[in-house]
Amino acid sequence: MSPDRSRLTGTLIVVVAASLFATLGVFSRVAYEAGLSPFSFVAWRATIGAIGIWSVAAVMHGRGWPIMPFGAMDFRTRSSLLVAIVVGTALNISIFLAFQTTTLALALLGFYTYPAMVAAASVVLGRERLDAPRVVALLLSIAGMAAVVLGGSGAAASEGGLAADVAPVAGGFGIGILLALVAALCQAIFVLASRGYAAVPTHQAMAMILAGTAVLATLVSVVVAGPGSVLLPFGSPDLLELLLVVGLLAAALPSFLFLTGIRRIGGVRTGILMLFEPVVGVALAAAFLAETVTPLQVAGGVTILLAAALVQREGTRPDEAALVPLPGGP
Repeated sequence: MSPDRSRLTGTLIVVVAASLFATLGVFSRVAYEAGLSPFSFVAWRATIGAIGIWSVAAVMHGRGWPIMPFGAMDFRTRSSLLVAIVVGTALNISIFLAFQTTTLALALLGFYTYPAMVAAASVVLGRERLDAPRVVALLLSIAGMAAVVLGGSGAAASEGGLAADVAPVAGGFGIGILLALVAALCQAIFVLASRGYAAVPTHQAMAMILAGTAVLATLVSVVVAGPGSVLLPFGSPDLLELLLVVGLLAAALPSFLFLTGIRRIGGVRTGILMLFEPVVGVALAAAFLAETVTPLQVAGGVTILLAAALVQREGTRPDEAALVPLPGGP
């Protein structure tokens, strides 16, 4: 595949992943209204996501999808996967707690600083060049994201929407922003650590990460919220059905696509394109939660699309070590 076509394919993959991740805002609100805690939501989402990917991998293994034996992994691969599991769990728990302790707008603003973290770290580590087109794309995407998030915060609060529903608890603003920044740091580490397990096929790596996240999140949920919160979906068919959809369409598929995107086009481009997520999230909130879309949000969405177009059209430089190989994966 030519570099231009590979970059286009990677771009489309990341945009689809961002769009699927954007459904979590609507899905999580429904789950919380049914009595599920954020900890249990993370645990169920990761569990079903892991089962979904492992099931597909088992079926496709006979058709050529490779599985690397755990014993064949070297120390760096194993340790990198462990890092991904730990930071993945911390990321999910932190961002969902941030949604509870501060406004959604501030939580998202804090979390979406991670593309800048990835870009800075990639330059320091000598992995990617942050030249003028990429700097412009990064700045445009962050500015557009801020417009999308802040453009609707006032309307949401006045209408009793999502920002009002997550009114901060005692000391919530500072703690919530801190949690969002912790989630951003975890996401940046996750992206950067993905090179450490590059030898592991994409589907297997993501299945292992989700499985590990499920175990850790379940333990945390039992300790913090009690076993009843984890078992709640078994007594609610509607909630269980919702979680099945969440696990497959908002965990398994977008997580696989996200890692695939990182391996195809690198962490910086992937981070910039993932800022498309708030655009889709705002559109879904308007469609399903009756939240108003403001002109500022529309302008922010257009700005993010311009950034995506810029990062897609940028030529690949010979000295750019951005791509992680796709080793035998689909």
